[in-house]
Amino acid sequence: MDQAKKPPRVIGLGSAVLLNLNGVVGAGIFALPALLYAGAGSLAPLAILVFALLTASTLAIAGKLSTLFDQSGGPQLYVETAFGRFAGFEAGWCILGANIAARAANFHVIVSYLAAVFPLFDDPVLRMATILALIVVFTLLAISGTRRSIGALWVGTVLKLAPILLLCLAGLFVNGLPTNYVAPQFSEVEATALLLAYAFSGGGVSTISAGETKNPHRTVFLSMYINLAIVAALYALVLLAYVAIAPDGANVDRPLAAAGEAVFGGWGGTLIAVAAIFSIGTGQLNYFVTMPRLLYGMGRRGLLPARFASISDRFDTPWFAIAIYGVIIAFLALSGTFQSLANLLVAAETLVVLVMIAAFVTMWKRGTGAFAKGLGARWGVIAAVATVFMFWMLAQVPQSAAVPTLGILVAGGLVYLLSRRTDGEVEKIHIATG
Repeated sequence: MDQAKKPPRVIGLGSAVLLNLNGVVGAGIFALPALLYAGAGSLAPLAILVFALLTASTLAIAGKLSTLFDQSGGPQLYVETAFGRFAGFEAGWCILGANIAARAANFHVIVSYLAAVFPLFDDPVLRMATILALIVVFTLLAISGTRRSIGALWVGTVLKLAPILLLCLAGLFVNGLPTNYVAPQFSEVEATALLLAYAFSGGGVSTISAGETKNPHRTVFLSMYINLAIVAALYALVLLAYVAIAPDGANVDRPLAAAGEAVFGGWGGTLIAVAAIFSIGTGQLNYFVTMPRLLYGMGRRGLLPARFASISDRFDTPWFAIAIYGVIIAFLALSGTFQSLANLLVAAETLVVLVMIAAFVTMWKRGTGAFAKGLGARWGVIAAVATVFMFWMLAQVPQSAAVPTLGILVAGGLVYLLSRRTDGEVEKIHIATG
């Protein structure tokens, strides 16, 4: 397997930042301003900065771990290295499950935005046909080449951010910076914090595609910090503009669209709705590019059948992993089963991050590769902050999700026993020693 064909390393620093940016900025930015302002009031920009720092603690752990590896897999790979193949499979199982459920749900969100602009998409048959067509298009685009997919992501990112930035700049130019102080609703602290935590999630997806990244030991690490700074600045700008334009009169369900109407008139709402379509669509394509690399990496390392490691001779992409990813999303989206799955796997996804932090500490103590060199007490503090932050997140998950989440982990164990390979055709984990 070490001599088998691998995808070329075509992802540079700019593209890695792009992957992280689209992992974070999707549908949430269009609802964030009103909800955050309602809970945090005039302290909302400060809340953004605080949560950017808290998120930085978990990204620091993932980023430091990424400096050891040049293979695809991200947190799944880190857990596998520290705790073995079974733990690694369970981590990958949870990451994929939560991600696939979210992708299935977001295809319904895209069509809902389309229906807001073009009412004909309210027709149930056309709605399902559109969802299926979008999944097919994204699957084929991801298979057709990593460079082509990233090129499409650049276009989609410009088309989604340009209207938002135009609205923010125009709103601040016309109305100026907000001057009224609004006290935070302290009874809503937990809900506001949970909202922000999810608003910043997804900023480390570049770790998953490290096997196709140029100089991954450095590029992946830097891409996460650069993206975090961009996202924090973008959220703060959007919030300031929203408050300056119409904090009281905006519809809480579609705050940016209402702000667009206040600044530009009727067509402003349509402009923001179109931006939302591109935003969610670009986020969907982003995961069609990155997440199948998790399946591919697990296939190469024997955690899944060897077929998942198949590379297209024409396009140099893991075509089988991408196709299976698309098929599963299509099934969940068309059947509606993603609704229950999405709720159940929130806890499992948070557990993966906690286990990743444990993997960091374990490899640190073992002196794995070059990992222990240069680590000091500050990394102990960072790991402690990240652990407390994740346990707090886990505490927000309804207790009713505990038993179903355990059931999902048990199901993952059964799948592992059926799908793993123990022959010699498995790729070893490469750990940097310098």
